[in-house]
Amino acid sequence: MFKFAKPTDLPDWKEERPDFNSDEVTSFIFNPHRSQSIENQRKRLPIFENRDQFLYLLETHQFLILIGETGSGKSTQVPQYLLESGWGCDGKTIVVTQPRRVAVLSLASRVADEMGTSLGQTVGYSIRFDEQISNKTRLKFVTDGVLLREMLTDPLLKKYCVIMVDEVHERSLNTDILLSLLKKIAKKRPELRLIISSATLDAEELKNYFTWKTKSANDENGSTEVQQYKKGEAAIMNVIGRCYPVDIFYVQDPVPDYVKASVDTVIKISIHEPPGDVLVFLTGHEEVETTVRLLKEYANTVAESSRKDKLQVLAMHGGLSNEDQLQVFQRPPSGRRKIIVATNIAEASITIPGIVYVIDCGFVKLKWFNADTQTDALVVVPISQASAQQRAGRAGRMRPGKAYRLFTEDYFYTLNRFTPPEVQRSNLSSAVLQLKALGVDDIIHFDFPSPPPAQHLAVALELLFALKAIDSSGRLTDPTGLRIAEFPVEPIMAKMLISSNDFKCSAEIASIVAAMQVQALFYYPTRGQDSIKARIARRKFEACEGDLITYLNVVTAFTKHGDCPRWCQSNYINKKALKRVLVLRSQLIKLLQRLGIPYSSAEGEIEPILRCIASSFFTNTAYLHPCGEYKTVLADVVLHVHPHSILYAEEKAPWVVFGEVLQTTQLFMRDITIVDPLWLEELAPHYFQKVTER
Repeated sequence: MFKFAKPTDLPDWKEERPDFNSDEVTSFIFNPHRSQSIENQRKRLPIFENRDQFLYLLETHQFLILIGETGSGKSTQVPQYLLESGWGCDGKTIVVTQPRRVAVLSLASRVADEMGTSLGQTVGYSIRFDEQISNKTRLKFVTDGVLLREMLTDPLLKKYCVIMVDEVHERSLNTDILLSLLKKIAKKRPELRLIISSATLDAEELKNYFTWKTKSANDENGSTEVQQYKKGEAAIMNVIGRCYPVDIFYVQDPVPDYVKASVDTVIKISIHEPPGDVLVFLTGHEEVETTVRLLKEYANTVAESSRKDKLQVLAMHGGLSNEDQLQVFQRPPSGRRKIIVATNIAEASITIPGIVYVIDCGFVKLKWFNADTQTDALVVVPISQASAQQRAGRAGRMRPGKAYRLFTEDYFYTLNRFTPPEVQRSNLSSAVLQLKALGVDDIIHFDFPSPPPAQHLAVALELLFALKAIDSSGRLTDPTGLRIAEFPVEPIMAKMLISSNDFKCSAEIASIVAAMQVQALFYYPTRGQDSIKARIARRKFEACEGDLITYLNVVTAFTKHGDCPRWCQSNYINKKALKRVLVLRSQLIKLLQRLGIPYSSAEGEIEPILRCIASSFFTNTAYLHPCGEYKTVLADVVLHVHPHSILYAEEKAPWVVFGEVLQTTQLFMRDITIVDPLWLEELAPHYFQKVTER
């Protein structure tokens, strides 16, 4: 049993108590004055006192960097101030970006409520595969990726008069690319206004980035006189917010299993702490679902006990549908304590009302690209100090809160101060493709806010060339490259969708790609008879060809039986995930038809589907080495079959392709499909040369 150190036992507690200082917090939609009228609520927010100053700075500067402390109201009020002051008239629109779709939905709903309008009218939103906008929309909330895709048809974003990029401190890949392109657009459109909003940003660094210099021509005597002047200089505005103190508790000894420790801490809180909701941070959806199951089992055992709180346990991760994600914002039934188990999706972009207690496992799952091995792995790594402070800050929104960190205090001070920007640790193939589609030819010298490693850019160009998305001169191919850029999925999956036309299996490939976009199709119980029953149930859908064909079987069966809750329950099918798959599949099929690719089916034939998969995933190929381990073709990196793969306990096939690599204790392949090496040489001769001789 682990123990937490009391705050009074810490010698430097006074310095640690305000753990979410003004430089390392964020705000979103929570308002503690909800019971008051909308007008009074808005006036009580700190941003209201700076309304006139904000509008003046925006009028006199093209760029405004808005630094707002937690609870300042910048994310909800600034867009409304813009509308009230006349921006968004004459057919122009105000657009606000967020890194995540759940943030877009909740923010748009909140602002629409405050303005007394319904979504899709004056206030609308647009996320991948879903939007509510109309000709009346003057304020639109979108994800960064959606705005980037809009540039394909409107490179200068002429329909927007003000662009607000929120939560910039997360430094997502799309955010960095968006800032780079907006800097270029601003030079062409001096009337455009750009607001960069954050809470943990180095404002001076960003100000310098959005200030460029030019040189004059020769003077009258013919000598070159260089005159440098600033243009488009940014203004910085700080908004001081209000928040409550948060007591920080550390474990006295390292925790061997943070999932179990999280469950035990929730139970302790439910028994010993006053009423208040709990937010638990874990690394991925599998840990979230496991913890939710354990807590629900505990809640059922104490349901009749009067001395313990009744618990309402909810999951929160990106694999859930929009409706399920929004459940966490609703108030729990009277007499219940809400327990939210979340990934880092709840760290910054959203604020969940009612949270008083935060449990921080101290880890986060990040994508990390290794250019040498050309593997893009999901790696569980320690969080940064800024992330730890950001997480704890979720507890101090409605009253003084408590944050329980499942690591020691000494360990906290060994953490990195900030998380590396995504552009420096990601596979850049999608980003490079997007930039190419927007007409950016010189990718190597593109003005990123944080320059990525040159090797990452080179690998991305090589992959796009292998997929025939770009030619030898680095330009997009027509029509393949242009079509791949149209799809809001990874280039490899987009190429597979396009290739489905050649193999007459677009229906099946659309189902497979849609299934690969969600987190989990099956439930994976870990204890008792449920684990055995789940394994037996999965055998009904398993295909000897691998995981992707198994996904196709699941989607096909769900299409027939999905409305039957008993069928989903008895087969341990994640009904929520599969319903989202059907929505995504429908959108993909519509996009295929818009690009002139007809709807077709393999009519039960497996080989055309496998050949289509091999024609696109050939860059992710592994072969069975004589030593008994899988190795990648290019770099001979040792890979292992993921335990959740249906090929995990089967005899190893000589050649496979995989969707992604997950790194934990080892490098695990996921989304594996068995292929014939002869197909690889036939379908990608430019990439493989006599692979069968290996």
